[in-house]
Amino acid sequence: MSPIIEIIDTIALIIELLGVAVIVGGFAITSWRFFHHRMFHEQRAFMHYRHGIARALILGLDFLIAGDVIKTVIIANTGQQVATLGIIVLIRAFLAFTLHVEVEGHWPWQDSRYRRAAGGKTDDEND
Repeated sequence: MSPIIEIIDTIALIIELLGVAVIVGGFAITSWRFFHHRMFHEQRAFMHYRHGIARALILGLDFLIAGDVIKTVIIANTGQQVATLGIIVLIRAFLAFTLHVEVEGHWPWQDSRYRRAAGGKTDDEND
């Protein structure tokens, strides 16, 4: 392999490792906050815990997708590997989409005005 390809491969690996670190770190921090909460058995604390884990997963998935795209498009761009990347990106995008709905409580294309009209709380009211 040429030195440039090796550098790009290393960069892609670092980005993927950052994604794993975000997921593991987000899970650890969110778990620590949950178990050190005075009333961690309350429903509200549990929902904050679930949302924290979902946010860490969303951000980590974004890093993992970026690393996969860099690695596949730049380094190994055979038809089979591009098709595999497409399937992986679709699965991860679907996971990120469903996690977004879980965390935010609405579809991504709906803004706070829609939620307010439907009787939901806005982001400012949730904090």
